[in-house]
Amino acid sequence: MSILLVSIGFICCLVGIVGSFLPVMPGLPISWIGILILYFVPEVGLSSQLLWITLGVTLLIFALEYLIPLFGIKKFGGSKYGVYGAGIGLVVGLFTPIPLSALIFPFLGAYIAELTFSKMESKQASRAAFGSFIGFLASTFIEVLAAIIFTCIYTYQVLQFRTLLF
Repeated sequence: MSILLVSIGFICCLVGIVGSFLPVMPGLPISWIGILILYFVPEVGLSSQLLWITLGVTLLIFALEYLIPLFGIKKFGGSKYGVYGAGIGLVVGLFTPIPLSALIFPFLGAYIAELTFSKMESKQASRAAFGSFIGFLASTFIEVLAAIIFTCIYTYQVLQFRTLLF
């Protein structure tokens, strides 16, 4: 049973890395579920403190994943309307079954909002919407990095108790 749990947990960690690249899949929470599964393997002895710390990191990064693109808009000269437009676009994109919709709709939302409500010129609105794209790339990088670190933690914990595997 322990080998099955270790295998399922490791698969969760790998799926979490892949899911970190896909906006429709919560990659880091899936990686954390892998660590949670490992916690229930008695032969490994994962500490509850590590479990809580990784949960805190997961929740923080999960929240930042949605906030960083909004900060990108502000950094690239967007207004509050662009931030609102990107936020609305993100919500629409999350529920739209179009590939990369969680990337496309915030960009479009920011662009349309800047043109409509801030009365920006197209070039200036494009720059603000580009900030949404840069923010998305930054948040994706952070999530992928955290998922890789979680997988390394997972592997280290299992290897410490390699008698489980042999």
